[in-house]
Amino acid sequence: MSRLRLRLIVAALVAVALASSTTAVLQVGFYRPTCPIAEDVVLEEMRLILQEDPTLAPSLLRMHYHDCFVQGCDASIMLRSRKGKAERDALPNRSMRGYDAIERIKARLETLCPLTVSCADIIAIAARDAVYLSKGPWYDVETGRRDGGVAVAEYVENDLPPPDSNIVDVKTFFSVKSLDSKDIAVLFGCHTIGTSHCGPIQQRLYNFTGRMDQDPSLDPAYAAQLKKLCPPPAAGAGDASLGDEGKTKVPLDPGSNYTFDLSYYRHVLATGGVFRSDRSLLDDPVTRGYVEKVANATSPDEYYADFAVAMVKMGRTDVLEGELGEIRPTCGIFVD
Repeated sequence: MSRLRLRLIVAALVAVALASSTTAVLQVGFYRPTCPIAEDVVLEEMRLILQEDPTLAPSLLRMHYHDCFVQGCDASIMLRSRKGKAERDALPNRSMRGYDAIERIKARLETLCPLTVSCADIIAIAARDAVYLSKGPWYDVETGRRDGGVAVAEYVENDLPPPDSNIVDVKTFFSVKSLDSKDIAVLFGCHTIGTSHCGPIQQRLYNFTGRMDQDPSLDPAYAAQLKKLCPPPAAGAGDASLGDEGKTKVPLDPGSNYTFDLSYYRHVLATGGVFRSDRSLLDDPVTRGYVEKVANATSPDEYYADFAVAMVKMGRTDVLEGELGEIRPTCGIFVD
């Protein structure tokens, strides 16, 4: 199927989803009256950013997820703290990259449409463009978010499911954001692009139950490959996730970790995936059924359409709009 036809199908499905919702406060094309070039500028900058560093695509997609799950999609992830107490200082965000890219896009838009386009919307649009420029689907992004002014590090670990979560925990975290089991299975497909440091998977490899054992659900051959990349943490090192994260990168979707496609689902079905939370998708009938369906699909079209709907749904999480929040001239201001 051509990309144009796929985009029309995705747009139609998203429109149906939006029309069926009674809680939508955002709209596609919010900036047409005030800054009609906004999305074109974001895409133009994103092309240049990813030409310079293609590895930023998964991080910018991840940023949108981390932003929305913690206090809603309000760009609070961009705020800074001199005391190290902002969201970006929390453990799950310490490896986050892409802040400078968002600031670069924001600076360009400020020269064209001052105090008009929110940082929260830039993050949402950049995430869509990161997917599209990684050979994934294009979908319409609702805009009209405003920026929040509160960022608390503790909220991050309270609101984001850790990578070693089981399916019960994952479903709990997502249900708080009004996302259901299908949304979980769809959005976990974001792991088709990107890498992880060794810290989040060392317990799964070397001390799964506290008895110096390996997760039995992890494919043994794949586990051996992971162990070559990630040796056991040094004795007395404490929390492995706090170790030297900058050296080893483990692909989340081996062989295709910078192309947005269906191979993540095949990888999870065959090996159990990188994270325990990836494997947990196989422990629930709804999420497992979806993984199996996508893994065996001959075309990405249905998944791409589902992904578009799920991303729009996630992008509505606890947004600030109307008179709430603000539009600030830079995204990474200090809160203290």
